[in-house]
Amino acid sequence: MSIMHNNAHLNSRNTSPNVPSTLQTFGAGARLLMMALLVLPTAGLATWSLYEIFKPNHLTALETAQLGLSMLLFIWLAMSFWTAAIGFVLKLFNIDPLSLRKALPAPDTGAELCQRHAVVMPVYNEDTRRIMVGFEACVRELAETSNGKQFDFYMLSDTTEPARAEAELNAWQALTSRLGIYSEQVFYRRREQNTGRKVGNLADFCQRWGSRYEAMIVLDADSVMSGERMADLAYRIEQNPDTALIQTIPMPVRQNTFFARFVQFAAHLYSPMLATGLSFWQTDSANYWGHNAIIRIAPFIQHCGLPTLAGKAPFGGEILSHDFVEAALLRRAGWQAYLLTDTTGSYEEVPSNMLEYATRDRRWVQGNIQHLGLLSIKGLKLTSRLHFLFGAFAYMSSLLLLLVLAFGTADALYRALTPVAFFSAEYQLFPDWQIARQGLMFATMWMTVALLFMPKILGLVLAIIQRRNEFGGVWRLLKGGIMELAMAIIIAPLMMFYHSYFVLSVFVGHSVKWEAQAREGSMVPWLTSLRRGYVATLVALVWGGVTFYYTPGLFTWLLPVLSGLLLAAPLIRLTSSPTLGQMSKRAGIFVIQDELNECRALKRVRRGMANISYSETDILYASVPALPATAWRPMIIQDFTVYPDTRLPLAAQTAT
Repeated sequence: MSIMHNNAHLNSRNTSPNVPSTLQTFGAGARLLMMALLVLPTAGLATWSLYEIFKPNHLTALETAQLGLSMLLFIWLAMSFWTAAIGFVLKLFNIDPLSLRKALPAPDTGAELCQRHAVVMPVYNEDTRRIMVGFEACVRELAETSNGKQFDFYMLSDTTEPARAEAELNAWQALTSRLGIYSEQVFYRRREQNTGRKVGNLADFCQRWGSRYEAMIVLDADSVMSGERMADLAYRIEQNPDTALIQTIPMPVRQNTFFARFVQFAAHLYSPMLATGLSFWQTDSANYWGHNAIIRIAPFIQHCGLPTLAGKAPFGGEILSHDFVEAALLRRAGWQAYLLTDTTGSYEEVPSNMLEYATRDRRWVQGNIQHLGLLSIKGLKLTSRLHFLFGAFAYMSSLLLLLVLAFGTADALYRALTPVAFFSAEYQLFPDWQIARQGLMFATMWMTVALLFMPKILGLVLAIIQRRNEFGGVWRLLKGGIMELAMAIIIAPLMMFYHSYFVLSVFVGHSVKWEAQAREGSMVPWLTSLRRGYVATLVALVWGGVTFYYTPGLFTWLLPVLSGLLLAAPLIRLTSSPTLGQMSKRAGIFVIQDELNECRALKRVRRGMANISYSETDILYASVPALPATAWRPMIIQDFTVYPDTRLPLAAQTAT
């Protein structure tokens, strides 16, 4: 079959549905309007109350700055709060956030899959044993099912380190030997140059072999997915011909350090509720998180070729956080994108300590801020623009909060060091008394606390009602929830400090290397903890000392923030402890369902990690494995300055 004929065949197949859709939604505009009617008055009320606190004593420039920044923060907090509240209600009554009917309908699995699909795992200088064990688990999960023949599996290596590359090749040879007959469906491809990073890696696959498959399930190097979940995605993509992207919620697993177990527990506790609220207002314009998702290949090739942006960083150069952009481009071309809020069978791993976590965030900060320069892309849906905006603000909010605290401190110091002027005019009968609206101050404080912490309380209440057995019972769930809340408060100042620094470094033009993430946990040395935390500690000492001396009242309010910064090095060190993590597990703290009732896919990974050993020094010089014949189909690089023409058939666009 020629490339042109194959392209036309795929395009006509994707636009001529033969089966009813199982993913349905309605009222996208009305839902966004509803969110606006909830969020804006909430943020407006909080901002007005703050203004009323400042107004009686004559608004200063510093207070005006605090008011403006606080308004943006209140909008962000209100959006998060109402997303969680809606998710809570929908989950409580078992209502599907897309159709607003009882539960999400399952796809029809009565017949076998009709099309062929690929499962792809891009890797880059990763731990050889972990990627091979995880990849093998996914292969066996699908290959051993009745639909196994409909899938091929690709490990797409961009590894640049020679020793790791040789280790991958040797490990691949051992893997294919273990897989036996299933090895006919697995392929390993390594690029000598990782041009375009992960974007280039996936583009190379799509261009060379994409015409062979209807869709691809994209895994990350630390991803694990059950056979049931991957088959579910394939069924849904076949039975929803207008859908190009279905994203699952990857749940953290296999964590042993205290910090990673805290992050893992929080994700399992809150993600179902938060994702449900998110799915409610984003409807068929869901975001893409880069992995644990299925993508229809033909529209991906047609609409997701990413250009190199003009100008310098942070807004120019290669598009870094490509996943957000790819989802937005699919949606602007008329394809639907959905988020599945069922968390079963989709897993990932998280950084094991605060430093690795911050390093990962540093990469995301630069990529997400770059999205602000893409808000003007022609034809973007409003929801996609909101994804760009909120993705950037998720990190910029830390800098705004730090500035609010800094301006508040400066204003308090100015008032403490400046004599109070009771008479502001030459001829004035009555003095200008300083007014402190204590009642309104406490009301504003509690309103802010509610916006911050009510989503956590709602998530905990919902879990107690519906999922307490997943966490080992109510008592274990309560212990974990209380400890999670305490940990979130303790580490928040340090993460605010790091994120603020990252945002500033991005805007001054400092670029970041997108290196492989350390997957397995180990305790951070004291020297490293001190080196990465001493600046925060010095800031806390100076900030706390000055406020304690001149404005003791403000010092008391700042104490939670100052404590987190002051204890930066001990926090980094102690929370990275695997011993402390295992102690918390034995005490019933941060326990999750996948530890109490481990699924088959995770059992495969655990046993593989225990029994299979690879070494980067054991080089046997295995032969390069064979690959399928290439049928080149170029990615179409998008022009962001014009609207996409979705009326042309794919073959015609490819020809041009």
